[in-house]
Order: sequence, then C-alpha cells, then structure tokens
Amino acid sequence: MSRARQPPLVTGISPNEGAPWTKVTIRGENLGTGPNDLIGLSICGHNCLLTAEWISASKIVCRVGPAKDDKGEIIVTTKSGGQGTSTVSFKLLKPERIGILDQSAVWVDELNYYDMRTDRNKGISPLSLRPANPLGIDIDKGKVPLKDLENMFPGMSGDFTSENFSATWYLIENHSSTGFEHLRMAVGNLKKQASKKNEGSLAYVKGGLSTFFEAQDALAAIHQKLESDGTEKVEGSMTQRLENVLNRASETADTLFQEVLGRKDKADSTRNALNVLQRFKFLFNLPLNIERNIQKGDYDVVINDYEKAKSLFGNTEVPVFKKVYSEVETRIEALRKLLMDKLLETPSTLHDQKRYIRYLSDLHAPGDPAWQCIVAQHKWILQLMQNCKEDFIKEQKVGGVGLELDRSSALNRISLPAPVKRGGSFQTPKDDSWHYKSPQQVRFVEKLSDVVISQLPNFWKLWISYVNGSLFSETGEKSGQVEKLKKNARQRQNDFKGMIEEVTRRLVQLVRGALLPSSLTEQQLRQYGGWDTKTPLSGVWLTQVIHTVRLSHEALSALEIPNDLLQVIQDLLQDLRVHCLLTTLQHTEEDVKRLAEKEDWVVDNEGITSLPAQFEQCMVQMLQSLKEPMECKLGEINILNLDVVQDKACEQCISIMKVFIKCLEQLSIKTDGDIDTSHLSVDLASPDLFGSIKEDFSSKPEQRLLIILSNCQYLERHTFLNLAEHLEKNGFTSAEKIIRVSTEALRQLDEYLFETYIEKKSDPIVGSLEPGIYAGYFDWKDCLPPTGVRSYLKEALVSIISVHAEVFTISKELVTRVLSKIIEAVAEEMSRLMQCVSSFSKNGALQARLEISALLDAIEPYLTSESRTSFKQALEALPQLQSGADKKLLEELLNKFKSSMKLQLNCFKPASFQPVKR
Repeated sequence: MSRARQPPLVTGISPNEGAPWTKVTIRGENLGTGPNDLIGLSICGHNCLLTAEWISASKIVCRVGPAKDDKGEIIVTTKSGGQGTSTVSFKLLKPERIGILDQSAVWVDELNYYDMRTDRNKGISPLSLRPANPLGIDIDKGKVPLKDLENMFPGMSGDFTSENFSATWYLIENHSSTGFEHLRMAVGNLKKQASKKNEGSLAYVKGGLSTFFEAQDALAAIHQKLESDGTEKVEGSMTQRLENVLNRASETADTLFQEVLGRKDKADSTRNALNVLQRFKFLFNLPLNIERNIQKGDYDVVINDYEKAKSLFGNTEVPVFKKVYSEVETRIEALRKLLMDKLLETPSTLHDQKRYIRYLSDLHAPGDPAWQCIVAQHKWILQLMQNCKEDFIKEQKVGGVGLELDRSSALNRISLPAPVKRGGSFQTPKDDSWHYKSPQQVRFVEKLSDVVISQLPNFWKLWISYVNGSLFSETGEKSGQVEKLKKNARQRQNDFKGMIEEVTRRLVQLVRGALLPSSLTEQQLRQYGGWDTKTPLSGVWLTQVIHTVRLSHEALSALEIPNDLLQVIQDLLQDLRVHCLLTTLQHTEEDVKRLAEKEDWVVDNEGITSLPAQFEQCMVQMLQSLKEPMECKLGEINILNLDVVQDKACEQCISIMKVFIKCLEQLSIKTDGDIDTSHLSVDLASPDLFGSIKEDFSSKPEQRLLIILSNCQYLERHTFLNLAEHLEKNGFTSAEKIIRVSTEALRQLDEYLFETYIEKKSDPIVGSLEPGIYAGYFDWKDCLPPTGVRSYLKEALVSIISVHAEVFTISKELVTRVLSKIIEAVAEEMSRLMQCVSSFSKNGALQARLEISALLDAIEPYLTSESRTSFKQALEALPQLQSGADKKLLEELLNKFKSSMKLQLNCFKPASFQPVKR
C-alpha cells in the first residue's frame, strides 16, 4: 500500500515521437491501481485522459493529442499517488498534409486543410493534384497546332486527367521529338509508379490493421450494449433517454428560432419605418428646411414648400403626418410674425420693403419716406448697439449662463441677414454652447459686430440708392419728384456723414468700454462701461476680439465707405493689438512662475530636466499666439516699430526671463520637505548598476544644485539662443538686449549656485587635511622613513572621487568645472600647511614630497593655473632630495601608491569611463 501511494513515475514511452493522434505505450511505476484510479494524463501539455487505456500499474496505452508544445513530458496523475513525474519526453511532429485522394488510417482534421471544392481562388479539380509530368522525362512541346490535334482526335483530350484522355495526343503534343530511349525510360517510370502504388496500398492495409480491429471491437461493443439495454429496460432504455435529450434539444432550438423570427419581424418593422421616412422625407425634413431657409432669407422657397405641403398633407388623417404638419404650421406662424416685425421695425432696403409688402401688405409713408427710413434705421442701429451692451451687463449682474432676452426686446426682434462676405460668421452656428463658454466681453464684441455688420451695409446701400435716385425710380414716381428728392439728398450729405461717424464712434467706444476702459473718460465710462474687469482677458481671447474687429473693418471697407470715417476703428485696432501684446506677456510671466511646480527632477543624458524645454515651449507658444495680432493687415502699422511699445515689450520679456531664473533659484533653496521626491530619479542606462544612487539622490539637496547648474548651462548655450532667434523672427528688435540681460542674470545665479555647491563639498575635504596630517602626533622633524602615502590623503582622494561620481551622475560636463574648483581649494590648503612647517627632517621632507607628488599625479587632468601654482609653492617649501636613493625610494613608493589605488584613480582619467549610449 505504501508503494501504491507513491507518485507515478514515467520511465519510457514508445514511440517517443510522432504526429498528433499517434498511439503510444507508456511504461513506468505506480501508474495507478486500476482504471478508476487514473484521473489525469497529459503529453506535451495536452490532456490525453479521454483516449487513455489503463493496462496495468506499469503500462498505459493512449493517443497523443494536438498539443501546442513541440516537446514535453508525460505526466500521470492518480488518486492514490497524486501528480507524477517523467524521466522521458515525447517529441510531437508536425502532421504531414494528407491529400484529399490519399489514404489515411486515422481521422484527419479537415479544418487544417483547404477545401478545394469551395476555395474560390483555386477552382481546380482534385485530379489536378496529380503530378504534372506522369512520364518523368523532360517535356518537349511540339509545333503541331492545337486545331490539327482536335481534328485528328475528335472528342478526345490531351489532358491525362480527363476521362477522354488520348495517349497518342499527349505524346504528339508533349514528346513529338523525344528519342526512343527516353520513351523507354518513361515506360519504366510508369511501371515503378504502378508497383509503388500497389505496395503502398498493401502497406497501408498492414499498418492500419490494428485500427480496423479497434474500430470493429468498438462498434460490436456499442451494438451489444444497445441490444441488452433495449431488451432489459424498455421504458428507460438508453435509446429512450437519447430520444428525450433530442426532443429537449429540438424544443430549445425552436425557442431560439422563435427569438430570431421576432428579431426579424422587428427589423422588418424598422425597415418599413425607414422606408416611410425616405418616401415622405420632404414632409419630415420640412420643419428643419423652413428653419434653415428663414435664416438664409429664402422666404420664397419657404412659402413654396409650405404651399406644396399644405396641398399634400393639409387634410391628412395619418397621426404622424398630422403631428409633423402641425410643426410646419407653427414655424410658418413664427415666420409671419418675423416678417411683420421686419416690415414695421427694421426695413433695411427698398427692395426688402417691396418683398415684405408683397408677402404681407402694402405700406405707405407720408413726406420723404426714404429719408425717414434712413433716420429711423440710424436710430435703430444705435439702439441695437446700446441694447446689446445693456443685455450683456444685465447678464453679468444676474450671473446667467447665456444671453436670455425677452421676446419683446428690440435686439431679438431684429432679423440678422447674412453678413457681408468676410471669412464667415463671428459665431459658431454648429455649436451654440461654444458661444457661452467664451468670456462675456468677447461674446459682446462678436454680437456687437454682428449687429453693426448686419445693419450698416444695408443702411449704406439705402443711402446710395437715395442719392443716385435709383430708389425712387423703382417706385414709379414722376421724374420731377425724383429730381426734388435727389436735391434733398444732396443737401443731407453732411447729416448722413454724421450718422456714419456716430455709428462707428459708438462701436469703438462700446468696445473700449468693455476691453480698454482706461482709454475712456469718466463720463464715457458711465455710458459705455460697467463691465466686471476683475478677471482680465487672456491673449487668446483678445486675439479673437482683434480678429472680430478686423473682420468688421474689412466688411465696412468693402462697402467703399471713406477711410476717414473708419479711422476710429483703425485706432481701436492698434490699441487692442498693443493691449493684447502686453497682456499676453504678463500672462506668460504668470505661467512661467508656475513652471517650478512642474519640475520632476528627472535627468536625461545631457544632465538636464524637462524644465528648460517647458520654458522654451511656453515662450514659443506665446510668440505663436501673438502671430495673428502682431501681423499687419492693410492699413495697419507694425506696433513693435513704436518705441514705447518696443520698450514695454522688451521690459516685459526681460521680466519673464528673470522670473524663470528666480524659479530656478527658488528650486535650489527648497528643503527636502518642500519637494515631492516621489518622481525623483536619474535616467541611467543601467538602473541595476546605479540602483543605490536614486535612493540617496532623493535625500541630498546637493544633487538638486547640480541639476539646476546643468539646466543653467543648457539655458545659456541653447535655450536662450533659440529664444533670441524666435524673438527676432517675430519682430522683437530688442531681442539681443533681452537675451543679454537675461544671460547676465542667469550667470549670476549660476555663479552663486556653483559657489554654494563648492563650499558644501570642498569645506569637509579641506578641513580634514590638517587633522589627518598631524594625526597620531606626527612631526615633520622627527618621523620614520616613509613607507607609503598616509591614509588622510587617500581619504581626501576618496572624498573627491565621491564628488566626481555625484557630478558625473548628473552631468559629465560639470565634472571638470567642479573638480577643478575643489582641487584648487585642496592645493591652496596643502600649500598653506607646507609653508607653515618650520623645518623638515630628511624623512619628513621625503614623506611630504611623496604625498604631494601622489596627489598631483592623481588629479593632474583637473589642475588649473591656480592649483598648479599652489602645488608649486608647496613643493618649493620642501627641502630638495639629495641622494639618488631617496629619489628611487620616492619613485617606488609612488608606483606602489598608483598600483594599490589604480581602480580609484581611474575615475580621474578623462577617457577611462564612457557613458552608456542610449
């Protein structure tokens, strides 16, 4: 029993390789106590329990399944012993393709083969899979025409796969010039193929004999089971249960089919509804078409469509048609009211008056109707502009989200015709919500511009028609009356000019009250001001306003209105452009102040973080946003050519640069508690090699000084130069001054940070030299012969090496600058210490020369003129070596020192370590 409970162990399998469904015999130990004890069998990861046949505790027969792995173990699992192991493996061979005409003793998975009957790309007969050259010799096509062969062998074919195959035809066509010996060889090839086929069939029968026997035994067992089950258990027989299962399956299938039919009926109903919508799309689209045509002013089209709809669906009893038609009636009623309002309150031209009268009724006015219309429309335009401002001020006080005007408001009763062609409407008709996301002042300027541009062109054209008399000739009045009215028009030219000036001046003053209140007097502010200016507009919105005002100016210029009447708009544009420039610079300064919050301290290969790039991107985006307002349109001047504007812009740009430099300074003095170190890391190619650096990095502020120093270098060498180029391209003539002043401030910060870092790093090293030299009551006058460099110097070198490693981790370009400065301090201290010694013994002088020489050799690549001078003074303070033995001893001890600290001293060699390229 104890052996039966041991895990199964597979020690052999036969065969040890084969294609899927190969029958194998597994041999081993503890393979189960019986068929029921066997609960698991896998070969190459595929479960083969279904085909397993337990023979004995040491033998199991099964078939290999189509596993994913090419080679794997045989794992047997039993109830008594659990999961077993295997000392052998089975190699799964890829199955050979079995043609559709080939014999096979095992079941062939047809999913892995193309069905030649349904493959559209290969519509060929299975017989064509036979060899293309059945004779096995070279084909020599003859020159006998195909028509001659068809006449010689009527009803026959030269294709050996055809039922009417003619061997003579085939030989004439393919082997007309083949020699007799080659034909004899072809006969031999045919005989070999025939014998091979017979032998293959016989081998197939022999090889598959066991499979036939197994199939026969299985069928016999099933037959016997069915017979015994049917005779012994009539009602509960296996066939009866099978029938019940099939009936339930049929009912389930019917249920599923009914659901499919339901979905089909629903789809049919949907399709019918869509057909109705398509068939009667004229009616269903009519409300929307009416709305669109009203906005375009195509009232004739609206009326024609309405008449058509009324004749077709006016008396309909279909509910859906009645509902849509009632919507059409609602819109037509709104149109009637709109036309009446236009006729009574906003007559723009005589042509429009005629159209409105034709649509509704005739309208006559006493006196000079043309001049009365001009005067009324002038007052109307001024009132519209004032109403527009008051409505927005009211919305500002109420705090509403959109401009909700009373239907009786004069501004809402106006019908805005299509604006003069100027690049599109000021608003976005496709998304009205966008209009309410913009600031109130921007929406006000757009609305005000729409009011002016929609009314002033018709107002101007009406005056032109009034002056040249075309307005009156169209009315059919007598020529005498026309001349009298034309004379009256000429007398009123100054009055009309005053009207145009008043409209443009009112437009400009309203815009100034909303955006440039400082340019108005107190009296003007009371009339045109009243806006909440706590939150100033950004440069983006001011650019939108400039774009809107420019479109208004272009639209009015297109009407050939004299330029002297539009000069006030040009002056407004100039002030808006200057205001936009200075505002954008101010907002950029605020954005730059917040850049310090985005510092993540992640260093790249060049030793810089993303902060310089973010600053450059911020400045470039600012210049890009200024491109449109700085651009000079027709009649405008370059505002940067104005000395006052150029000086203010230069001052503001310098302020931006200094703010960023101040950010760097603030980052350098922040304590560890002020900085989020969760993202603090060093971008190294080998994180495993420098894994400990990141941990120490977050706890030392000195690395942050190095990062900022590296950023300062990058700013001076790259970022500031790029910004100078961008500034010059965008018309900043003072770019050189901006960069010069900024560079000076940056260098001051760089020098301050550098001195701070050097002080933190050099003071401990320099301070350790004197205590180290005189440790253990060392005396230069009375000391033993030197045996090597003392520990204090080695410790100082190790400290310098640690600084080298720290700096190299951040930026290799800072290594020489930092180490040179530290070594200057060390050299100066060594010189002071040597000069303070009153006298040296022979051994003391040799010891001092040894240590100074060792230090010189180690740090030689980083020596400067100052440090060389200090070391020279230190050596001059020592007695000269007299004997050759002392020189030899000195050389030996130096070599010993270099050999013992070879690894440490390698870092001082410039080419000793190359950073990993990524």
